Amino acid sequence: MCRLTTVVFCASLVLCSIILCRQDAVAQSAAGDGGRTVRAVIIGTDTLPSITLQIFEVTERLPRRLRKERQRYNRLRNAVYVTYPYAKSAARILKDVNGQLTTLQHKKERKAYLNTKEKQLKAEFGNKLENLSMYQGKVLMKLIDRETGENCYEIIKELKGGFNARVYQTVAFFFGGNLKSEYDLQEDQDIEAIVQEIEMYRYYRAFN
Repeated sequence: MCRLTTVVFCASLVLCSIILCRQDAVAQSAAGDGGRTVRAVIIGTDTLPSITLQIFEVTERLPRRLRKERQRYNRLRNAVYVTYPYAKSAARILKDVNGQLTTLQHKKERKAYLNTKEKQLKAEFGNKLENLSMYQGKVLMKLIDRETGENCYEIIKELKGGFNARVYQTVAFFFGGNLKSEYDLQEDQDIEAIVQEIEMYRYYRAFN
């Protein structure tokens, strides 16, 4: 309590100093000259402004447990903000690719198309995705499942075949990842809340 009183007292001294330093610019200037009309107190030959400040509280630092939880959430929030646009792009691209594949009858044509599309995607997203951290990569895989309804393993298996899917899964496993990661509304409710936050912000920007 003594510590809290000392902090409030010091803050009050600072605020009073600011008010006193600005008395000539505020209390003695006319409202018509761009100034602001305020109440004043006359002390001797000085006219001092009297301003009611907003009440504020000084609190102790968060407990260690809550600080760790805040750090965890901020880390997750940053990862979602970084990777969510990629997940949206993945859903759009997968829809276009599947639509195009239905028009190709021969296996050779499908393979050629997928190889061309893969090169285009690597050129567009390769460097950006390589810069993601392992943690951001794990979040991205969950978001891809959320947006497409399929986990990364199923997508690779569908487009590149079961052998390639197993190879990629093995590589991901050694780096602590899992291509079969699925999005669960209960387990991933923090991610869902952050996604809704992003969508609300986009909606606000679109109509304001």
